[in-house]
Amino acid sequence: MNIILFGPPGAGKGTQAEKMISHYNLPHLSTGNIFRENIKNKTELGKKVTLILDAGKLVPDETVVELVTDELKKEKYKSGVIFDGFPRTVKQAEELDTYLQANGENIDTFITLNVPEQELIDRILSRGQGRSDDTPEKIKTRLQVYRDETEPVLNHYKNKDVVKEIDGVGTIEEIFERITSALS
Repeated sequence: MNIILFGPPGAGKGTQAEKMISHYNLPHLSTGNIFRENIKNKTELGKKVTLILDAGKLVPDETVVELVTDELKKEKYKSGVIFDGFPRTVKQAEELDTYLQANGENIDTFITLNVPEQELIDRILSRGQGRSDDTPEKIKTRLQVYRDETEPVLNHYKNKDVVKEIDGVGTIEEIFERITSALS
């Protein structure tokens, strides 16, 4: 089962992905985690990504797609995957679809977490990850970039009739219950 977990920054994708990993016994592919690992280890990709993220921008499609398709070749993804933070643009979605189809697969479900903007801002400010772009101004920039560049991915998958919209407000357990109900 290939699942995309989707939503704006602060929607709770990472939190819900962790619960889904255990529940569905699927590996988690988070571009954010891959980027953070590279940033922490000060790799060339990490340095490049830091400059882009510090400006509140998105990493270029080519870099992200190359990273993800390379990761998907690993044995652990053969039975499916939970994508978190990918795809972020329609171009990435199209490239992912092409890659999966070439391997006899597709996206089974696209789960989008709907959360009001002020709730997103409050969550990001309170999570204390210490990202250099976790200020109210930079968060608003990230949310605008999300609306402009990432939200169209939702329509791409609506056209494929695989989208499940989930209310992303409530306790972690309430939101997880909504996700498992939508997937059953």
